Amino acid sequence: MKGNSKVFYRYMNSKRKTRENASLLLSRPGDLVTKDIEKAKVLSAFFVSAFTSMTGFQQSQVPKTDGKAWSKEDLPSVEEDLVRQYLSKLDPHKSTGPDGMHPQVLKELADVIVRPLLIIFERSWQLGEVPQDWKKVSVTVSFQRDNKDDLGKYRLVSLTSIPGNTVKQIILEIISKHIEQKKVIESIQHGFMKGKSCLTDLMLFYNKVTSSMDQRRTADFVYRDFNKAFGTVSCNILINKLEKYRLDKWTVRWSEDWLNCQVQSVVISSTKFSWRPVTSGVPQG
Repeated sequence: MKGNSKVFYRYMNSKRKTRENASLLLSRPGDLVTKDIEKAKVLSAFFVSAFTSMTGFQQSQVPKTDGKAWSKEDLPSVEEDLVRQYLSKLDPHKSTGPDGMHPQVLKELADVIVRPLLIIFERSWQLGEVPQDWKKVSVTVSFQRDNKDDLGKYRLVSLTSIPGNTVKQIILEIISKHIEQKKVIESIQHGFMKGKSCLTDLMLFYNKVTSSMDQRRTADFVYRDFNKAFGTVSCNILINKLEKYRLDKWTVRWSEDWLNCQVQSVVISSTKFSWRPVTSGVPQG
């Protein structure tokens, strides 16, 4: 209990009469679905229906920057200490990805496997090729609110390969630093930026509201939200953005291959449905 409270709460939740996973579902024709494999099939079809399949690069409306392209021609490399740092921070109580590699094993054997992983990471980055196991996503569902039989009330949670996710985080840090230097994203953007969550967005919003009230000023606020934005954004648009802001060619090529040919499988109570292609968006955790 002291070492891992999550195990205790997971056990207690498993004994509850009302489970948070998909209990009963209604398929789109309105039929009641009760078997795990059928629920996984229905949810898989629902999630896949949100994907888009746009082809060809889309022209962005964001103006090009005046930033100078990276001139470094040396092959990209990964620091061994950085890989060891990521491995040491793995949560041993997290679930495994589709490849079955457990985070506790990777964490405890960090000093042994750091060098082999470093070689794999560097070769993947330099060649712009991502192993197919890193492109597989096991999807579990999390109930949000209201009717449990409504497919739209479930949020997908993606479980990916831990080694693949590690190198992705390393490359993501490179991308983040680059777009920060180029000032690609406005400082008012919240939600998916490091240190800027939906909570910080609300705090900023309420600060402006109360400031207007204190000054006895009338203010109109308009909030807009893009439905399923992370699941429907075209992968071609994402790559086009990276090229537009002159990210180095190795990172662009690796990102393009990572987004290409991804597949996902919905898992309900250890029952897995067949792999389905992911034609748009990025995995969501």
